[in-house]
Amino acid sequence: MDLQLLGPVEATRDGSRIALSGTKMHTLLAALLLARGRVVPDTRLSRLLWGAEPPATMSAQIYTYVSRLRKLLDPEVALERRSPGYSIRTGECRVDILEYERLDRCGRQALQEHRYAEAAALLRDALELWQGPMLVNVTEFLAEEEVPQWEEGRAATLENRMEADLALGRHQQVVAELTRLVADFPLRERMRAQLMTALYRCGRQADALHVFDEGRAVLADELGIDPGSGLRAAHQALLCATLDLEPRAEERTSATLTPAPAATTNASAPAPAPAPAVTAGSVPTLSQIPSPRNGAAPAYPLPAQPSPADAPLPRAAFEQPEQAERFDQSEGFGRSERSERPAPGGSAGPTAPGSPARPGSPAGPGGLADGGPHTASPFMLPPDIAGFSGRTRELAELYRLLAPRPAGAVAEPRRCLITGMAGIGKTALAVHAMHAARDEFPDGQLYADLTGADGTPKDPRDVLVRFLRALGTEPPESAVHDLEELVRIYRTRTADRRLLVLLDNASERAGLAPLLPAGPHAAVLVVGHVHLAAETGPATLALGAMNRTESLALLTRTIGKARTTAEPGAAERIVEYCAGLPLALRIAGARLAARPHWSVGRLAQRLADEPARLAELSFGELDVTGTLASWLRRTGTEDREVLTRLSALGSRAFTPVSAAPALGVPLRLAEDLVERLADGWLLEPVHSPGTVGTLAGSAFRFHPLLLLHVLSLPVERPVRAAPLAQAS
Repeated sequence: MDLQLLGPVEATRDGSRIALSGTKMHTLLAALLLARGRVVPDTRLSRLLWGAEPPATMSAQIYTYVSRLRKLLDPEVALERRSPGYSIRTGECRVDILEYERLDRCGRQALQEHRYAEAAALLRDALELWQGPMLVNVTEFLAEEEVPQWEEGRAATLENRMEADLALGRHQQVVAELTRLVADFPLRERMRAQLMTALYRCGRQADALHVFDEGRAVLADELGIDPGSGLRAAHQALLCATLDLEPRAEERTSATLTPAPAATTNASAPAPAPAPAVTAGSVPTLSQIPSPRNGAAPAYPLPAQPSPADAPLPRAAFEQPEQAERFDQSEGFGRSERSERPAPGGSAGPTAPGSPARPGSPAGPGGLADGGPHTASPFMLPPDIAGFSGRTRELAELYRLLAPRPAGAVAEPRRCLITGMAGIGKTALAVHAMHAARDEFPDGQLYADLTGADGTPKDPRDVLVRFLRALGTEPPESAVHDLEELVRIYRTRTADRRLLVLLDNASERAGLAPLLPAGPHAAVLVVGHVHLAAETGPATLALGAMNRTESLALLTRTIGKARTTAEPGAAERIVEYCAGLPLALRIAGARLAARPHWSVGRLAQRLADEPARLAELSFGELDVTGTLASWLRRTGTEDREVLTRLSALGSRAFTPVSAAPALGVPLRLAEDLVERLADGWLLEPVHSPGTVGTLAGSAFRFHPLLLLHVLSLPVERPVRAAPLAQAS
């Protein structure tokens, strides 16, 4: 039996398609297959089948769908009830996603080992498994969650196949296909660099230059950024005539090439012969960043004090979610194949201060890492946020954490927790700082969202497998479900590496310890709503609401100085209504930028209506209500109930003394409850002068927008501890 997901979801037996009736049946089969034998909980199946509004008979309907599917697929496929959900065993069936993963993995390995003909054949076979757009006959809930990461993986496979074809001298054959791919994926810089290489090798230098100029314009218009180092390197190599017109003969052989010698610490030793340049020459990076090792301060782009920009940003810049909370590029195969970059002078690639050179570490252009040629350092960070503004103090703190250590300094783990309420810009701040500091961590940047779309923590085993694959290590099949073994491999793999790791949406239930690199030369930023000092260490960066100056600067950056200058009073009112929440400010700015015929005062007037304010703060995928609702779903039912009862106290600051009657619990319990909410940023602590540390000084208040949202929630039942008040 063949089970297919790379296209319409289908099951075929002996070449005949099995009739699966309805979208729900296709969704159920796809969800179970994508879990690869692991249990899919009923709650997840419900969300994938019906979204946020499942029917009252949800469990019965799931059971019915499973029973029908079991009858259709028996005996080749077994569907099993395993609490708290279902799993699937496919036996000897051919599952196309598993075959695609195998071919893609083998193709990447062959490419790294310079077996270009084999790599091209394997990757071409992997791509031929795609039978059209993926998951076209499932619910939108499953498609929205799974399709983007698989499409990203397919694009990466295409890039790797083009890399192999170019190394085999097939530039004339791939020009037309690359031209179409660049039109389909205009923001993928690696594809654009490959097209430039193919055109140049065909003698079309002018066309190659036009492709670069076009890409630079697209990146500026769509994202407000300049080309990355890879595309700039291809452009520089083109101008310097170092993009070879014809690949050397050894590049076209299908035999395994002899690896370049391992890096040596002897500075006088001759550098190894450069490996074939496929799309662009290597570009030194660390040498361009002054650091305490050579007596200068780090050259990170620390922003000046907020000042309004003169021109608005492109509309596309606002249509990315401000928190970037769903940029899980560690899913699927969406890993960058950015090559290790050599240190200046062709010497061994950078190693951590005081640590010995790793065997096989980069030895110059085309050098090896971990004993394998052309090893890529992963780049899994989400895109930087266009138009980032403010947070000067917080950025300075992060830059100090990520800056190179002075010579002779004690090497100890660098970890920091960034915490704050939903929509406050935690992920945006972390991503912005890590993009600025990435060249100080040449062994790669890893990213993982630790919370699923349904609010449940992701299995650390899944995250570790993706991290290991990104680092070029395929864990043995026996270790995929063994957390201890995966942790051992991960810590061994990261022991001496200078890695930058971002763990997003961390929670008390998401185990952080297995995901922390072992060595002292890595840096880890953890983003979450709760305090996790036990695992992250004492360094914590708590983000509060932006002040008036920063808020006005962000709004001005979005809509342009001319509009805020023309209506300063209206701009001030919008800043007041957004209450220092960056997500709300971006939405307000995006609405005005998308409607140039609107006056600033018109939006200010609409936001002045409190009952309708949250509805006004929505634009495209950006939605304050949705963000706050998703945040609250991750909290316990009791905490939500406490919030709804405390909302009766309104916007003024209150103490546990005034909270106790509203909750109907004793004073000590009221203090514990509100402190717990403050730990999760559901309440903001307020200290009265001269009373800090006393019960009277422990005052709290709601963020204005969170209060509006909580006031709309129903009070379903009393607080569980209410009987304690009666007993007392």
